[in-house]
Amino acid sequence: MNDQSRTSSRSGGRAARRAARAAALPDHLRPVRPGMEGGQYTPLSSTDVEKIHRAALKALETIGLADAPDSGIDYLVQAGCSLGDDGRLRFPPALVEDTLAKANREVTLYSRNEATDLILSGNRVHYGTAGAAVHMVDVTGSEYRDSTVQDLHDASRICDQLENIHFVQRPMVCRDITDNLEMDLNTIYACCSGTFKHIGTSFTDPSYVAPAVEMLHMIAGGEDAWRERPFVSNTNCFVVPPLKFATESCQVMEECIKAGMPILLLSAGMAGATAPSTIAGAIAQATAECLAGLVYVNAVKPGAPAIFGTWPFGLDLRTGAMSVGSGEQALLSAGCAQMHSFYDLPGGAAAGASDAKLPDMQAGWEQMCSNVMAGLSGLNMVYEAAGMHSSLLGFCHESLILGDDLIGQAQRCVRGIEVSDETLALDQMAEVCLGGPGHYLGTDATLSRMQADYVYPNFGDRTSPKEWAELGKPDLIAKAIARKEEILSAPANARFDPVLDAEIRSRFNIHLSL
Repeated sequence: MNDQSRTSSRSGGRAARRAARAAALPDHLRPVRPGMEGGQYTPLSSTDVEKIHRAALKALETIGLADAPDSGIDYLVQAGCSLGDDGRLRFPPALVEDTLAKANREVTLYSRNEATDLILSGNRVHYGTAGAAVHMVDVTGSEYRDSTVQDLHDASRICDQLENIHFVQRPMVCRDITDNLEMDLNTIYACCSGTFKHIGTSFTDPSYVAPAVEMLHMIAGGEDAWRERPFVSNTNCFVVPPLKFATESCQVMEECIKAGMPILLLSAGMAGATAPSTIAGAIAQATAECLAGLVYVNAVKPGAPAIFGTWPFGLDLRTGAMSVGSGEQALLSAGCAQMHSFYDLPGGAAAGASDAKLPDMQAGWEQMCSNVMAGLSGLNMVYEAAGMHSSLLGFCHESLILGDDLIGQAQRCVRGIEVSDETLALDQMAEVCLGGPGHYLGTDATLSRMQADYVYPNFGDRTSPKEWAELGKPDLIAKAIARKEEILSAPANARFDPVLDAEIRSRFNIHLSL
């Protein structure tokens, strides 16, 4: 072989390797993916977990919950609760334990196209949006404005394109729609027409569930298709902490269960205000409330899919302001994840939200801290993981895009360190050091694992100062704006068929323009 042919061969080999590295990896070789197993981080000891469980049972047995609707009282008394003269329902420990024994332990949150179904079991971790922000963050003017149905639709479209956003729970309310029924219906339309991923939403009134389900049947292709693969779940604030049922929300929950919709049992006490100020106490109260909700769900329909949504929030006791970006918040959510694991129930909590008003350094440290801890603790559903600012009051499209990068790094932490004969790499050490090049750059072993082992940011900058200057000193926010505009300039992949869209619009007052 002459020098030219050897050079050509080496060049061809490099080109082939570059092409192989650029090709999409099969799912089992991707460095991160939905549903990786967490659970490595356990801030509570096994004794601590047992104490919280016993405290929750004691609270349910001796304090109970007030303000259940009449229908809820009927369901729960028939299940085994007692109704006191004070109007509070009390839950015998045996009833709670029996419910735990028969509860649904593996819930699948379906997508519209089957490609992004989420299996909630064990310590499988998924990240997504959530919330009820009333403002949109304008990063160009550093201002806040009311959120609209178009903003919600755009957020769903962006999420559909972000690999590390696994589900789309409605992150904001449509403040440009004043009629509550129309707002609830347009929320479903805006989300479903923007993404194929699983969607979570709320309903203002129990009477709104029926028309919403009618729309979902139309989107699914009929009631049977919907019930086989319900791609929308109900985010239900079924309690008003401390230890009171939210009467109308409970009625909504009953209707959603009957309609075949999975339920997120959401208890969102604020430590120091509507929950005890101690982290352990806030977790214990949220656990008690969600155990009550689990009994309620299973009294309506045994085995109905439900997510154990302990969402206690932190509070800055100096001012009374929420502190969703604090270390205490990260501990609250991680401790809740341990309780979900203890019960072997699908669970979710809040992490990744920020108190910062803009996607700045404060937002970065707050979002990363709680997202990593939530993932390492094995939280099945990490809600509010990207885009949420100003203590849940504001949502930001650009922060959502940057959050996708951040969550990719958090997921790499969840994946952890694999130790095997191959990864210990003794054979590589020998090859490199004993007559080899003395470094690992460009070796077959390094090149073969560079994609499967490492997560590379789409927007994070790793250039040298010289390269950065030569590139025009690119700005992180500007890059996120450009990506947002790129996504929104193309037709939505999840948009409805024109015939279906016309049918929906003829039946409902849809505010989004075509």
